[in-house]
Amino acid sequence: MNDSRAIAQLIGPTLVAVTLSEAVNLHIWSVNIPAVSYLDGLLLFVAGLSIARVHNLWKRGWPLVITFIAWGMMCGGLFRMFAPDNLSSHNDIVEYTVIGILFASGVLLTLKGFGPERETAADRLRKLT
Repeated sequence: MNDSRAIAQLIGPTLVAVTLSEAVNLHIWSVNIPAVSYLDGLLLFVAGLSIARVHNLWKRGWPLVITFIAWGMMCGGLFRMFAPDNLSSHNDIVEYTVIGILFASGVLLTLKGFGPERETAADRLRKLT
């Protein structure tokens, strides 16, 4: 679980900052520069792959959010790499909905990453022995 907390401490605040800055500056994405979109996709893919390699946990609980975000980054990165011209949806409701979901995920991960760590039954048993 410590790996999940460490990754959450990195991804959570990053998602909060990125989503807030994108929500404020959504208009800058109306002009699409394919080369920049491709580079963004490459960076997203590498970051997502890096996270998925060390944190590919498919168990119920909050760490699953990290796995979903990693795979989403890889898929989004591949889409941006292979279709850099087709990025603008021209639908602010869809874009703000995606930004809202990512923002909420960032807040959750920030709270889980920096919040107090819950003591499990195994931890309590170890302290007794």
